Amino acid sequence: MTESNFTRPNRRSVLKSGAALAGAGAANLALWAQAWAQASPFKPEKGAKIQLLRWKRFVQAEEDAFMVLVANFTKATGVEVKVINESLDDVQPKASVAANTNQGPDMFWGLYSLPHLFPTKCVDVTDVAGYLGKKYGGWAATAETYGKGPGGKWIAIPVAYNGNVINYRQSMIEKAGFKEIPKDTAGFLELMKGLKEKSVPGGFALGRASGDGNAWVHWALWSQGANLVDKNDKVIINSPETVKGLEYCKALSDTFVAGTASWNDSFNNKAFLESQISLTNNGVSIYAAAKAGAAKGDAKAKEVADDMNHSLWPIGPVGKPTEFHIAYPLMIMKYSKAPNACKAFMAFMLEAENYNKWLSEAVAYLTHPLNAYDANPVWSTDPKLSMLKDAGRRTLTAGGLGSVGEKAAAALADFVMLDMVASVCTGRATIKEAIAIAERQAKRIYR
Repeated sequence: MTESNFTRPNRRSVLKSGAALAGAGAANLALWAQAWAQASPFKPEKGAKIQLLRWKRFVQAEEDAFMVLVANFTKATGVEVKVINESLDDVQPKASVAANTNQGPDMFWGLYSLPHLFPTKCVDVTDVAGYLGKKYGGWAATAETYGKGPGGKWIAIPVAYNGNVINYRQSMIEKAGFKEIPKDTAGFLELMKGLKEKSVPGGFALGRASGDGNAWVHWALWSQGANLVDKNDKVIINSPETVKGLEYCKALSDTFVAGTASWNDSFNNKAFLESQISLTNNGVSIYAAAKAGAAKGDAKAKEVADDMNHSLWPIGPVGKPTEFHIAYPLMIMKYSKAPNACKAFMAFMLEAENYNKWLSEAVAYLTHPLNAYDANPVWSTDPKLSMLKDAGRRTLTAGGLGSVGEKAAAALADFVMLDMVASVCTGRATIKEAIAIAERQAKRIYR
């Protein structure tokens, strides 16, 4: 079956697929997988085996659904898939070592612009992207930005986004005098001050948290007009806008609960679930954990789940959203002995029969890159989750104003922006000193 055999689905057809999947048993799904393998344009090599290294799950139901998907792929194609789970911060260094030594897992599933650190080491997957894009209503613009390498060829498939939003306790913000999260950054700072003075403080990660730390720092700086580089990748971090951005970050950090300087991507989850903080930024894994605990009869978890909600990020003086949601690109390494099997797995993952189920089980912690999946029921079943649907379209990309290539990936991997903010917020450096350090780092990267 070639790409031309497929027609773009409409909203009804994708929903129908999701509903059919919900009502189908494992046996029916396995039968579908076998039929898919017969018709798929991507034919695995004889005797192929795949090793896939992915980020360690934050929502257990997501991982469970993913492993069912893996098992069905193996049954349908005969290709054994070994899944290796690593913490979010460990994926990039392991992928870099593999790229340099030309040995390791066949596929890496990382975050942000990881493939752009070594674009020449990634298999061209333009055929997979074309197949999926034509069948499922096209890609979000940011997915194309993350997926395409030099020359416009796809070097990865952005499988999903982790929508990073504000998680908050309704009763605690009301105690601080607010009914909802303010829509502007000035009002948001007043809320954070009120939480510290009259309620329970909030807190954002100031440690090297690849997800949560990068998300809030980039939002805050971008919201004030601060950028690492311009549209031509010229370093412009030494600017009045950066001064304003750092002043805003410092004012926010003065309201934080103690200890955020050492937070990684899991500390805020624990603190929120234990009611030690009233507000933080995260995916919706906190909500998923609270709901799961409540379902098991945990009264404390039920209290959190019932009282918490989510909000999009406030807009700053630039006058438009400056959100930074995590993209999760999946790449195939050129040293792999089974690139066709890997391509087949990529396509299999994002087929509606698999992806609808997986998206639902991820309880909106993950958001889609293909437009057809706007129709997934997860976006309409819980009003506390509905705003996550547009994360892939709202997010800015890793390069900010600039490109999303190797240099932007290096700046993220080196935590240039996050370290600059953390040094000011913790008092390790003045604003002038912090900008000078970031400027030197950025000029080295972008030279």
